[in-house]
Amino acid sequence: MSTATIEERGAVASTAETMKAFVMEGLGKVSLVEKRVPRIGPGDALVRTTAALLCASDVHAVGGALGVRHNLTLGHEAVGRIEKLGSAVQGLRVGQRVTAGAVTPCWRCENCQRGYPSHCGRVLGGWKFGNVKDGNLAEFFQVNDAEANLCPIPDTIPYEAAVYTCDVMSTGLAGAENAAIPAGGTVAVFGLGSVGLMATAFARLLGAGLVIGVDSVPARQALARRYGADEIVDFRKAGPVEAVRRLTDERGVDSAIEAAGAAESFANCVKVTRPGGTISNVGYHGYGDSVAIPSLEWGAGMADQTIRTSLCPGGRVRMERLLRLIEAKRLDPTAMTTHRFAFSEIEKAYHLMATRADGIVKALIVF
Repeated sequence: MSTATIEERGAVASTAETMKAFVMEGLGKVSLVEKRVPRIGPGDALVRTTAALLCASDVHAVGGALGVRHNLTLGHEAVGRIEKLGSAVQGLRVGQRVTAGAVTPCWRCENCQRGYPSHCGRVLGGWKFGNVKDGNLAEFFQVNDAEANLCPIPDTIPYEAAVYTCDVMSTGLAGAENAAIPAGGTVAVFGLGSVGLMATAFARLLGAGLVIGVDSVPARQALARRYGADEIVDFRKAGPVEAVRRLTDERGVDSAIEAAGAAESFANCVKVTRPGGTISNVGYHGYGDSVAIPSLEWGAGMADQTIRTSLCPGGRVRMERLLRLIEAKRLDPTAMTTHRFAFSEIEKAYHLMATRADGIVKALIVF
């Protein structure tokens, strides 16, 4: 579907009291249902959705990652036009094209004040959409603390590109930021899904001299090369630890980024990271009770390795910076859009994402 069509649909005003929303009905059950349009408070905004992305986290949620939920609207990657503004909101206007981060903190609680807005109020509490409140895979969605969490989209950027700032670009950037990659340094990215691909791109943008991508899917390998990977390790053809070490003359990498969310992948990050290096985790490790650290390569706890974890930060300023990279043509995230669906087809899109069929990387949902 063309960008122009997305724009035209986004410009239509609505006075509806109900809307269509894609919900988790219970464990393993999803459906498109009718729900009440969200109400907003003085500091909030109501956004009419024009485009959204499906995320693997939506699949994890339906599978029980958040516990049993009923009638929870899914989704945390959406853009649109402002439909209504709370009485206290300044600096924004109705009809404005906007993006909102997947993480929408309050910016006032202790964790926010301490510099950890992703954990607003509690661990992972900044991730509100489809977690602690209804998400934005719906015709309308509510954004709390709108002045801090909504970001205008420049007219030159289409919705289908801007929507990647919500999560994928932001999380990929967090992975690269936390990896502490020295200028000209070496980095290995384990898992080349959408987040791993953006971690690859940002590793290059932040000055890595050698970027190694680790994945077995040919289409993802090709995208990784497009986004800046110098070398690809296919773990189905060669042991990834041995291959990465060989590519670094047996020294190991300065930084390893775990974006697969697999225990073996995390262990391999530790194994390939040299003393003094950093392991940056942005993968979802929601299965099992623990993630093992290989003792020998960890120096029995004394390898001088740093392990950092992160959920993407939120906020207008971060969105502005990501949009600036798109506008300046430093990064085009739309190459990851392998499938497009109308909102009425979202159940089909979800099941494709859940089964990882047909080479899917990201599915764009057009409203």
